Amino acid sequence: MASLTLLRQHSKLADPQQQLLVLNNQNQYPDFDQKLVQNQLPSLQANTINTLQMNLGKLCNMTCEHCHVDAGPDRREIMIWETIQDCLKALKNSGFQTLDLTGGAPEMNPHFRDLVEEATKLKKQIIDRCNLTILLAPGYTDLPDFLAAHQVEIVASLPCYLEENTDDQRGNGAFKKSVQALQKLNSLGYGKSNSKLKLSLVYNPVGFSLPPDQSELELAYRRELKKQFDIEFTNLITITNMPISRFLSELVNQGQLEEYMERLINAFNPETVSGLMCRSIISVDWQGYLYDCDFNQMLNLPVSVSTRRHIRDFLYHELSEREIVTNQHCYGCTAGAGSSCGGAIQSL
Repeated sequence: MASLTLLRQHSKLADPQQQLLVLNNQNQYPDFDQKLVQNQLPSLQANTINTLQMNLGKLCNMTCEHCHVDAGPDRREIMIWETIQDCLKALKNSGFQTLDLTGGAPEMNPHFRDLVEEATKLKKQIIDRCNLTILLAPGYTDLPDFLAAHQVEIVASLPCYLEENTDDQRGNGAFKKSVQALQKLNSLGYGKSNSKLKLSLVYNPVGFSLPPDQSELELAYRRELKKQFDIEFTNLITITNMPISRFLSELVNQGQLEEYMERLINAFNPETVSGLMCRSIISVDWQGYLYDCDFNQMLNLPVSVSTRRHIRDFLYHELSEREIVTNQHCYGCTAGAGSSCGGAIQSL
């Protein structure tokens, strides 16, 4: 597992433009928009915006090898309070139901708690996309109590219920720390059947395969985590590894990019298109610029509405009917059961 981010390694693939060049150099494959046409589907268009997803920065206490953000301890990009205030102003729109906080480790943004408190006043559902190990780090050990007090939903990365597989992807010792954090969250009521505190676990494949059936895998997670560690959780989310950033670098280094893209394209499922997360979400980067999703954000593919590309210029009715910007990585969200921030789009 890499201990440095692509940026720190001075890798060409730290540059979003280089990633796009690699993705679009596979001339034997139809581009994503052509695939929609072949399946008699219209071009992608937003149909609402119910979720504001904020990437609070690329600083993280971990350097996971699958990370599409290329986050890590050596990154310094952090959303400032002025930009957060612009986001909160937009969040007041009645169309928004959910605030989705991500990173990096979003909790490492120095304004994280103030943001949660202000969003709580607006009575929005708040999601914290947590790597779990941050909850054990010095200065953050009281975070579980803070999150519980504000009824923040936790969406936590746990790539496998087996220690070896998780550590292979997230670093030595990550699994044991994750278990400790989950036990702490359970003690506060998170993930319990009679509790309003939601705890979702996130699975993504360790290798180059697609996620298995989400409902079947959830049963295995419940059985093994309960048996081994007495851990409970609300539900499991399966997410496909997107061929961008560090996972793209791994595919290229292993000579697996062509095979992986073929796997995604051959598994294209037209039934997933109506449920794609980009149709109901707007993603804000650490500088306040707007994207159709977190993946487009990392490839520097801004929203199509040229006059509304920053959160300070947010206008709900214009952006809620925008054309979605696509590229070859979009095959990752439409393969098999589909993949979104909320997991599989349909059952296999």
